Amino acid sequence: MSLQSSDPTLLIEEISRLRATVARLEQRIEDLDQLAHNDALVPLLNRRGFVRQLEKLIDRATRYGDTGAMLFIDVDGLKLLNDSFGHHAGDAALCHVAELLRTDVRQSDCVARFGGDEFAVLLERTDEQQAEDTAQRLAERIAGGQFVHDGVVIPLSAAIGIAMIHPGDEAEAVIIRADQAMYEVKVAA
Repeated sequence: MSLQSSDPTLLIEEISRLRATVARLEQRIEDLDQLAHNDALVPLLNRRGFVRQLEKLIDRATRYGDTGAMLFIDVDGLKLLNDSFGHHAGDAALCHVAELLRTDVRQSDCVARFGGDEFAVLLERTDEQQAEDTAQRLAERIAGGQFVHDGVVIPLSAAIGIAMIHPGDEAEAVIIRADQAMYEVKVAA
Protein backbone atom coordinates (compact mmCIF):
# COMPACT_ATOMS: atom_id res chain seq x y z
CA MET A 1 0.00 0.00 0.00
CA SER A 2 1.28 3.46 -0.79
CA LEU A 3 1.32 5.97 2.05
CA GLN A 4 0.15 8.53 -0.48
CA SER A 5 -3.24 6.87 -0.73
CA SER A 6 -6.07 9.22 0.03
CA ASP A 7 -8.46 6.41 1.02
CA PRO A 8 -9.04 6.92 4.78
CA THR A 9 -10.18 3.30 5.21
CA LEU A 10 -6.88 1.97 3.86
CA LEU A 11 -4.91 4.35 6.08
CA ILE A 12 -6.86 3.26 9.18
CA GLU A 13 -6.29 -0.41 8.29
CA GLU A 14 -2.56 0.23 7.86
CA ILE A 15 -2.37 2.06 11.19
CA SER A 16 -4.17 -0.84 12.90
CA ARG A 17 -1.79 -3.35 11.33
CA LEU A 18 1.25 -1.32 12.41
CA ARG A 19 -0.08 -0.98 15.97
CA ALA A 20 -0.56 -4.75 16.18
CA THR A 21 2.98 -5.30 14.89
CA VAL A 22 4.40 -2.85 17.45
CA ALA A 23 2.45 -4.59 20.26
CA ARG A 24 3.85 -8.00 19.21
CA LEU A 25 7.39 -6.59 19.09
CA GLU A 26 7.02 -4.94 22.51
CA GLN A 27 5.81 -8.26 23.96
CA ARG A 28 8.74 -10.07 22.37
CA ILE A 29 11.18 -7.55 23.87
CA GLU A 30 9.59 -8.07 27.30
CA ASP A 31 9.85 -11.87 26.88
CA LEU A 32 13.52 -11.61 25.89
CA ASP A 33 14.24 -9.33 28.86
CA GLN A 34 12.66 -11.93 31.16
CA LEU A 35 14.83 -14.67 29.64
CA ALA A 36 17.94 -12.53 29.97
CA HIS A 37 17.41 -11.65 33.63
CA ASN A 38 15.58 -14.63 35.17
CA ASP A 39 16.77 -18.13 36.00
CA ALA A 40 15.50 -20.96 33.82
CA LEU A 41 15.00 -23.44 36.70
CA VAL A 42 13.79 -21.42 39.67
CA PRO A 43 11.48 -18.38 39.80
CA LEU A 44 14.29 -15.98 40.70
CA LEU A 45 16.54 -13.48 39.00
CA ASN A 46 19.71 -14.84 37.45
CA ARG A 47 23.16 -13.32 37.97
CA ARG A 48 22.60 -10.67 35.28
CA GLY A 49 19.30 -9.58 36.82
CA PHE A 50 20.86 -9.54 40.29
CA VAL A 51 23.80 -7.41 39.16
CA ARG A 52 21.36 -4.88 37.72
CA GLN A 53 19.64 -4.62 41.14
CA LEU A 54 22.99 -4.50 42.94
CA GLU A 55 24.12 -1.61 40.75
CA LYS A 56 20.92 0.28 41.58
CA LEU A 57 21.50 -0.23 45.32
CA ILE A 58 25.11 0.92 44.98
CA ASP A 59 23.85 4.04 43.19
CA ARG A 60 21.40 4.74 46.05
CA ALA A 61 24.17 4.14 48.61
CA THR A 62 26.41 6.58 46.77
CA ARG A 63 23.78 9.22 46.20
CA TYR A 64 21.56 9.00 49.28
CA GLY A 65 23.59 7.03 51.82
CA ASP A 66 21.34 3.96 51.67
CA THR A 67 22.75 0.87 53.34
CA GLY A 68 22.74 -2.69 52.16
CA ALA A 69 24.44 -6.05 52.12
CA MET A 70 24.91 -8.95 49.79
CA LEU A 71 24.69 -12.54 50.99
CA PHE A 72 26.47 -15.14 48.87
CA ILE A 73 24.99 -18.60 49.49
CA ASP A 74 26.55 -21.89 48.48
CA VAL A 75 24.41 -25.01 48.96
CA ASP A 76 26.62 -27.74 50.40
CA GLY A 77 26.88 -31.21 48.86
CA LEU A 78 24.81 -30.71 45.73
CA LYS A 79 27.21 -32.81 43.63
CA LEU A 80 26.87 -35.71 46.07
CA LEU A 81 23.09 -35.29 46.02
CA ASN A 82 23.10 -35.37 42.19
CA ASP A 83 25.40 -38.42 42.14
CA SER A 84 23.34 -40.29 44.76
CA PHE A 85 19.78 -39.42 43.73
CA GLY A 86 20.07 -38.03 40.20
CA HIS A 87 19.99 -34.54 38.74
CA HIS A 88 16.22 -34.33 39.11
CA ALA A 89 16.77 -34.54 42.89
CA GLY A 90 19.41 -31.81 42.69
CA ASP A 91 17.04 -29.61 40.70
CA ALA A 92 14.29 -30.23 43.24
CA ALA A 93 16.70 -29.28 46.05
CA LEU A 94 17.57 -26.03 44.26
CA CYS A 95 13.87 -25.24 43.85
CA HIS A 96 13.35 -25.99 47.55
CA VAL A 97 16.19 -23.69 48.61
CA ALA A 98 15.00 -20.96 46.23
CA GLU A 99 11.54 -21.06 47.80
CA LEU A 100 12.97 -20.96 51.34
CA LEU A 101 15.11 -17.95 50.47
CA ARG A 102 12.35 -16.13 48.63
CA THR A 103 9.82 -16.52 51.42
CA ASP A 104 12.23 -15.83 54.29
CA VAL A 105 13.44 -12.36 53.29
CA ARG A 106 11.59 -9.08 53.03
CA GLN A 107 9.66 -8.41 49.86
CA SER A 108 11.96 -5.45 49.16
CA ASP A 109 15.02 -7.71 49.21
CA CYS A 110 16.27 -9.40 46.05
CA VAL A 111 16.98 -13.12 45.73
CA ALA A 112 18.80 -14.63 42.74
CA ARG A 113 20.34 -17.86 41.59
CA PHE A 114 23.87 -17.25 40.40
CA GLY A 115 24.12 -20.66 38.81
CA GLY A 116 24.88 -24.19 39.89
CA ASP A 117 24.39 -24.36 43.64
CA GLU A 118 24.97 -20.66 44.33
CA PHE A 119 22.39 -18.08 45.32
CA ALA A 120 22.63 -14.43 46.31
CA VAL A 121 20.44 -12.16 48.41
CA LEU A 122 20.53 -8.40 48.29
CA LEU A 123 19.40 -6.88 51.58
CA GLU A 124 18.32 -3.25 51.33
CA ARG A 125 18.49 -0.78 54.20
CA THR A 126 20.29 -3.13 56.52
CA ASP A 127 23.30 -2.82 58.77
CA GLU A 128 25.99 -5.41 59.44
CA GLN A 129 24.25 -6.93 62.48
CA GLN A 130 20.96 -7.28 60.59
CA ALA A 131 22.82 -8.90 57.67
CA GLU A 132 24.51 -11.36 60.06
CA ASP A 133 21.17 -12.16 61.71
CA THR A 134 19.56 -12.74 58.32
CA ALA A 135 22.42 -14.97 57.14
CA GLN A 136 22.19 -17.04 60.33
CA ARG A 137 18.41 -17.34 60.02
CA LEU A 138 18.66 -18.41 56.36
CA ALA A 139 21.36 -21.00 57.11
CA GLU A 140 19.20 -22.44 59.89
CA ARG A 141 16.12 -22.39 57.65
CA ILE A 142 17.94 -24.30 54.89
CA ALA A 143 19.34 -26.84 57.36
CA GLY A 144 15.95 -27.31 59.03
CA GLY A 145 13.83 -27.08 55.90
CA GLN A 146 13.04 -30.81 55.65
CA PHE A 147 13.81 -31.39 51.98
CA VAL A 148 12.05 -34.62 50.96
CA HIS A 149 12.60 -36.25 47.58
CA ASP A 150 10.83 -39.47 46.58
CA GLY A 151 9.94 -40.06 50.22
CA VAL A 152 13.53 -39.69 51.42
CA VAL A 153 14.50 -36.84 53.77
CA ILE A 154 17.73 -35.38 52.42
CA PRO A 155 19.62 -32.99 54.71
CA LEU A 156 20.68 -29.69 53.19
CA SER A 157 23.03 -27.01 54.45
CA ALA A 158 24.60 -23.88 53.10
CA ALA A 159 27.56 -21.59 53.68
CA ILE A 160 26.69 -17.90 53.59
CA GLY A 161 29.13 -15.02 53.14
CA ILE A 162 28.29 -11.37 53.75
CA ALA A 163 29.57 -8.24 52.03
CA MET A 164 28.39 -4.82 53.09
CA ILE A 165 27.70 -2.36 50.29
CA HIS A 166 29.55 0.95 50.45
CA PRO A 167 29.09 4.19 48.51
CA GLY A 168 31.13 4.10 45.32
CA ASP A 169 31.43 0.30 45.29
CA GLU A 170 31.64 -1.64 42.06
CA ALA A 171 29.17 -4.52 41.69
CA GLU A 172 31.89 -7.04 40.88
CA ALA A 173 33.90 -5.99 43.95
CA VAL A 174 30.86 -6.58 46.20
CA ILE A 175 30.32 -10.01 44.64
CA ILE A 176 33.99 -10.93 45.13
CA ARG A 177 33.92 -9.85 48.80
CA ALA A 178 30.72 -11.84 49.45
CA ASP A 179 32.15 -14.89 47.64
CA GLN A 180 35.38 -14.71 49.67
CA ALA A 181 33.39 -14.38 52.89
CA MET A 182 31.37 -17.46 51.92
CA TYR A 183 34.56 -19.48 51.37
CA GLU A 184 35.86 -18.36 54.77
CA VAL A 185 32.64 -19.66 56.35
CA LYS A 186 33.03 -22.95 54.42
CA VAL A 187 36.64 -23.40 55.54
CA ALA A 188 35.78 -22.60 59.16
CA ALA A 189 32.99 -25.22 59.25
